[in-house]
Amino acid sequence: MAIQKLYAGAKLREIRTRLALTQKDFAAKLGVSLPYLNQMENNNRPVSTTVILGLAQEFGLDVTELSTGDSERMVSDLREALADPVFADTVPPLADLRLAASNAPTLARAFIELHRAYRQTHERLASLDEALGREDTRLQPSPWDEVRDFFHYCDNYIDAVDRAAEHFAERAGPDIRAGTLRHLAARGVTVTFAVMDLLRSYDAETQTLRLSARAAPATQLFQMLLQTALLDQDKLLEATLDFARFQSDAARAIAKIGLANYFAGAAMMPYGTFLNAAQTCRHDLEVLATTFGASIEQVAHRLSTMQRPGAKGIPFFFVRVDQAGTITKRHSATRLQFARFGGACPLWNVHRAFETPGQFLRQLAETPDGVRYINLARDVSKPGGAWGAPVRRYAISLGCELRHAGALVYADDLDLTTAAAFEPIGISCRICERKTCHQRSVPPLERRLSIDNDQRDVLPYRVE
Repeated sequence: MAIQKLYAGAKLREIRTRLALTQKDFAAKLGVSLPYLNQMENNNRPVSTTVILGLAQEFGLDVTELSTGDSERMVSDLREALADPVFADTVPPLADLRLAASNAPTLARAFIELHRAYRQTHERLASLDEALGREDTRLQPSPWDEVRDFFHYCDNYIDAVDRAAEHFAERAGPDIRAGTLRHLAARGVTVTFAVMDLLRSYDAETQTLRLSARAAPATQLFQMLLQTALLDQDKLLEATLDFARFQSDAARAIAKIGLANYFAGAAMMPYGTFLNAAQTCRHDLEVLATTFGASIEQVAHRLSTMQRPGAKGIPFFFVRVDQAGTITKRHSATRLQFARFGGACPLWNVHRAFETPGQFLRQLAETPDGVRYINLARDVSKPGGAWGAPVRRYAISLGCELRHAGALVYADDLDLTTAAAFEPIGISCRICERKTCHQRSVPPLERRLSIDNDQRDVLPYRVE
């Protein structure tokens, strides 16, 4: 396989600006000429080995910052936006999209936001009665989507919150549950457990935290840590929200809960300790869940956040879907990106997890760009805790590129060398280039179709 050249002009400029250096001074410290640095910053040339070594030796930077995945994420988001039928006759080639994402990331992101606003306008027009009945019909991004994109483009890693959680865990001691209870008691908070519909209820006036007695111990601990974040880390959370500049109060409120959730997960599974444990047990989710008193979903989600500069774990993707195939959580530190609209590819093993409750399903998969992955899927249904209480049914998938398979216990005994062992998967049917997929729901926009009235295969058309 050919080595892919690294074009990271925007990231290089960002690093130089962060260091408060002129192009001339930056070039001198990196040992390259000013014109050569200028060409690299404008993506006219790939980043050279000399520059990569200079960044590491001269500035002590984690050079993986140059390929954090933002460009690939934007290319994927651009492709999906341009897969909208409104662009059917004007879809630019993939090379142009990569150029736009690398050379003009701000413009690319603005286009993605514009398309999202367009989609929301369509959705509002589709339900005109509801739209006319609202007092405020200004065009704004969905608060939920806005928050999801914030975490998406932060690599799902928030350094300040992660380190604050790690410091809290160190102070709490080896028994994080007992330590959290002591901490809350020391600040005057009374924790009680009661049979109730809510998972968590906090009364600020009486400083009483009530937790559901029916919830699993991992859920109870998570909710205690979440409340701890809201009580102890309010200034940190608010400062992070100020930096994000959300467009609505609703988005800011959702993001605050998201950051508190992040703190809770990071405190249950402190970065350094968790990373060492994951590497030691070769990322065995059940071992990690037992070690840290967490659920399988909490462990899988935490693994997808291990992107601390200078101490990165394996780049995982993580996704959670409901029974309808709708993605309810998504994050990828890999080149594989998820559809922003609609469900996940039906060929992913995550959809089959509902058929085998309590079991892990393994899958070797290959995307249309030729990248191979190892995927793990399992159902994570959540009982209501009582007869007649509703059960929430989800399935999760955790995966990484095949080159990391040796670090996963789940890759043992799998045939990683035979091409036929890898199932063809995609992202979204509209942007998937596969010609022979038997599960295709709509034709790809970038391909011509051939229709023969006298022949019928699985699909009523043939992709050329």
